[in-house]
Amino acid sequence: MDNKDMEEKQTTETEEEEIESAGSDEIDPVQKLADREAELDQCQEKVLRLAADLENFKKRIEREKSEYMKYALESFAKELLPFLDNLERAVTSAKDSRDFDKLIEGLDLTISGYLKTLERFGLKVFTAEGQKFDPNLHEALTVQEHEGVEENTVIKELLKGYSLHERVLRPSLVVVSKNTTEGSGQEETSA
Repeated sequence: MDNKDMEEKQTTETEEEEIESAGSDEIDPVQKLADREAELDQCQEKVLRLAADLENFKKRIEREKSEYMKYALESFAKELLPFLDNLERAVTSAKDSRDFDKLIEGLDLTISGYLKTLERFGLKVFTAEGQKFDPNLHEALTVQEHEGVEENTVIKELLKGYSLHERVLRPSLVVVSKNTTEGSGQEETSA
């Protein structure tokens, strides 16, 4: 054998080995499918776990929200308790002493402190008397003729109005003026 034949034989053997090794590197389609199915199963398990985690998270948030709503007024209620105590003391004191001037003074102080506490929580009293009638803030109980007052002006406040953080909780119950017309001195009421 000459060198040329030996080189060709080695080249042929090398090529055959490469072909065999290349054939063994290829993955069997059945194995490839099984691998893909395993990956799919893992992904499905992850999705199920994430869905369960999300559901648990939603339930926890709902429980926390419910708990928060249940006790949201706790600090507000604690702030109001001293006023209840003061009112109870005032009643007891009035029964014992019959000094109504001191009772009225105590009640005025209690009301003043109560309103200041409510203001700290965003509750405000708004004035109506002398203001232009505003259906967003006032509820007209009656309309009266009133000389010297511009029409649709609140001439009397029967019940105070309150707002909480710029939202009306209760409109003022008011009497509103109307122009004076000759021959009619009667009061009109509206529902």
